[in-house]
Amino acid sequence: MKQTKVLILGAGGAIAHHVIQFLQHHGNIHLTLFLRNKSHLKGIKGPNINIVEGDVLHHKQLNEAMKDQDIVYANLAGSLDKMARQIVEAMEKNGVRRLIFVTSLGIYNEVPGAFGKWNDSMIGNSLAPYREAADIIETSDLDYTVVRPAWLTDNEEVDYELTQKGEDFKGTEVSRKSVAAYIADLIQHPRKNIKASVGIDKPGTEGDKPSFY
Repeated sequence: MKQTKVLILGAGGAIAHHVIQFLQHHGNIHLTLFLRNKSHLKGIKGPNINIVEGDVLHHKQLNEAMKDQDIVYANLAGSLDKMARQIVEAMEKNGVRRLIFVTSLGIYNEVPGAFGKWNDSMIGNSLAPYREAADIIETSDLDYTVVRPAWLTDNEEVDYELTQKGEDFKGTEVSRKSVAAYIADLIQHPRKNIKASVGIDKPGTEGDKPSFY
């Protein structure tokens, strides 16, 4: 049985942790978990898991991790524009085509009404590198899916709906586990939502702001 080799960048994050839990017992999937500090993955091990310490902005480390991968899933924070550029270059160099990249709602001014105004007041100034990252990815030749989650909760549930680029964003919040379930589904069915930028929220959470604010 041929394994699908998946490189998870930012593997120590909360959404990535759920993705690992969804996929770690699938014998047809091999996970390379790339993060700055291995201690963030205590207790995660298995025959189909390889853990690599490294920095996405360190060209050599990223390039080494990228070799022979089939899918790259990036769940990062900070200078996303610089990271996106490095990731695209490393994927092109190593002939890896499938990319799943998490950004944020609001990067296209796609959040309507009072919630859109609230969201912009809360995070609008920090969205520029997230939008630039999406632009870098969308102008590449990669088979990408950009994922734009609503405000995140730690609720133990999988309940989500999707919107496409050009459509109004719907709800105000979504669980990290739901976002992870969608990403795990993309990894298991990599022909889904190619060349797409997808908003993800929990149905029925429309409002002026998330319920926890």
